[in-house]
Amino acid sequence: MAEQAVIAGGCHCGAIRYEAEGAPEHHALCHCTDCRGWSGAPVMGWIAFREDHVSVTGEPVTYHSSEHGERQFCGRCGTGLFYRNASALPGLVDVQSGTLDDPATCPPSAQIMVKERLPWTRGMADLPAFTTYPGMG
Repeated sequence: MAEQAVIAGGCHCGAIRYEAEGAPEHHALCHCTDCRGWSGAPVMGWIAFREDHVSVTGEPVTYHSSEHGERQFCGRCGTGLFYRNASALPGLVDVQSGTLDDPATCPPSAQIMVKERLPWTRGMADLPAFTTYPGMG
């Protein structure tokens, strides 16, 4: 991953903001069933930073999604923000990359948990693409 000075983002309503200093440890698109259930999306982007390089303003709500995993979200607008798992990802915090202020600057470098991938996601690039919502201009 390329070195970045500060990466910032936040929830949809602005009640929670975060900044991460330094280069991310990884950025991956996750296909696991757990992430799909949490996000309601067929695939989810996670960009990881050293926990001590991330600062958060606002008070995210914590949901313990498994024995070792905890997910945090905005209690006002519901935006999912962070995932921590001290057992699997010690010292790291995964940030939902769709919440970055400028997600285009940090492209993912891998897909993970493809054993749980929805089969139809393999052909997404081949689907018709519309510049806006169809029929809206």
